[in-house]
Amino acid sequence: MPEAPSLSSSVIALRRSVAVHPERNPGVPFDASWLDGLRVNQSAVERRTATLGTRRSVKKDAQAAWLLKAVTCIDLTTLNGDDTEGRVRRLCAKARQPVRADILSALGIAPNSITTGAVCVYHRFVGAAVDALQGSGIPVAAVSTGFPAGLIPHPLKLKEIEASVADGAQEIDIVVTREYVLTGNWQALYDEVRDFRAACGPAHLKAILATGDIRTLSNVARASMVCMMAGADFIKTSTGKEGVNATLDVSLVMVRMMREYHERTGILIGFKPAGGVSTAKSVLNYQILMKEELGRAWLEPELFRIGASSLLADIERQLEHYVSGRYSAFNRHPVA
Repeated sequence: MPEAPSLSSSVIALRRSVAVHPERNPGVPFDASWLDGLRVNQSAVERRTATLGTRRSVKKDAQAAWLLKAVTCIDLTTLNGDDTEGRVRRLCAKARQPVRADILSALGIAPNSITTGAVCVYHRFVGAAVDALQGSGIPVAAVSTGFPAGLIPHPLKLKEIEASVADGAQEIDIVVTREYVLTGNWQALYDEVRDFRAACGPAHLKAILATGDIRTLSNVARASMVCMMAGADFIKTSTGKEGVNATLDVSLVMVRMMREYHERTGILIGFKPAGGVSTAKSVLNYQILMKEELGRAWLEPELFRIGASSLLADIERQLEHYVSGRYSAFNRHPVA
């Protein structure tokens, strides 16, 4: 069974006073030989992921601890056409105190000791989010490069990244050009992501593969490797806008590419499933995947994020059930 974080207050020092990241990924020169032989056995992938939720269970104290840890890894997100500054500021307030104070008290956890991993917004709201999160240590992530389709001109993509960084974004979630993946133009994908990495400056680059659009697990494997070679600090499954978003199958393929990249370079790469991770039960499977495939370090927000909004409400409901024995309505756990 995976090692569960303790519920003790000594371990629930879950957030830093400032955002901390591992060593940046400098990338490596493009080498097509790294892609040779990258083939994925889909049946084997499916057999492996099918066991994650059945061979073990995380219950009671351990489950509460794992769910609290998951909260610290959430990129609390609003990416809707009807977003407003007021909604973004309410989201930031929730990021500062994602779990109700009475629930934390019942768990023996100090108030204000837990925050989410980041807040993720469109460029339009980066400045408001930075202002609302001032002093919290919570980074702002901006989606960029013509999110979600990524089909605007390349120079505009670079300017959008630079503008978000100038407004205070510490993380940039970029979308790759799916055409490069679908046509096997790996050099073009590398060059594109390399340019994005340069435009990010000090901000961390999270590369969104849009796995639901790039069709095959072999494409997922190759695109993951190319983005890491080009300097991505995180690789991310989806925009949340595709027909199929994060799945355990594509996640397994991506994290194994991360493991191979680490073996080749010594650089730790982060992972972010996004879209479709909406229940406490589902997030536990992703945490188990990270622990078993990569190790304990990938249960921390420095190397693991979950792109979500509704997930937080379900985690809070599960924690309330744990301390009270009763389930409450979702409307008692608003996100923003």
